[in-house]
Amino acid sequence: MTQKQNLKLTLIFGLFFISLGGWLLHLRIHSPWNNQVNYLPFIIGILNIAVVPWLFLSRRTLALGYIINGMSVIFGIIMMADFSLGKIPQAFTAKDIILNTTLADILLLIGKFAAGKALFDLEFTDLAKDFPLRSRFARYPNLGWWLIHLVAIAAVYFIGKEVF
Repeated sequence: MTQKQNLKLTLIFGLFFISLGGWLLHLRIHSPWNNQVNYLPFIIGILNIAVVPWLFLSRRTLALGYIINGMSVIFGIIMMADFSLGKIPQAFTAKDIILNTTLADILLLIGKFAAGKALFDLEFTDLAKDFPLRSRFARYPNLGWWLIHLVAIAAVYFIGKEVF
C-alpha cells in the first residue's frame, strides 16, 4: 500500500465515522419513529454511511461521491440552521448560540465536507508537483462552487418556506 492509498483509506474511514456518528446523534434526538418528517434525514444518513464512502474508493465514482457528500452537507446545514432559527429566544447570548443551537452539528458537517473535498483533491491533484493554486474559485469542484450552491439552495428553501 502506498502512502497515498493509506491516506485515502484513512480519509474514507474518517468520512464513514463522521457520517455514522452524525446519523446516530440525529437518530437519538430526532427519531423517525416519533415523527415522519425525520424519515428523510434517516435515509440520507444511511446513504452517507453505506454508499458514499464506497463511491470514494474508485476513481470512476469519486466525483459522484463528492457531489452526494457535498449536497447532503448543504441540505444538512440548511435544515439544522432552520431548526435552530425557529427556536431562538428573544434575548440570546453567545453562550446560547454555541450551546443551545445546532452549531456543533453544523461544524461536524463542515468537517465531513472537508474530508470529502480532501479525498477528491487527493485523487485529482498531482501532489508530486508543488503548483500554486490557480483555479477559478467559483467553478466546480472548488469551494466557491459549493458556497454558491449553499447560498442559492438556502435562499430557495427560505423563500419557499415563506410562500408556502
